[in-house]
Amino acid sequence: MISDELLEILVCPKCKGEIEYDRENAKLICQSCRLIYDIKDDIPIMLIEEAESF
Repeated sequence: MISDELLEILVCPKCKGEIEYDRENAKLICQSCRLIYDIKDDIPIMLIEEAESF
């Protein structure tokens, strides 16, 4: 689980916009870029090339 403090400072690496935390699926979502970033072992994988489009 990601701490609330970390969530407050995380932004999308592509647009620098706000991201949403999907706790149930362990994903970070940028609605502006339409990208989903995985969280593995409680570490957000914030690499644009590894993000999923939706």
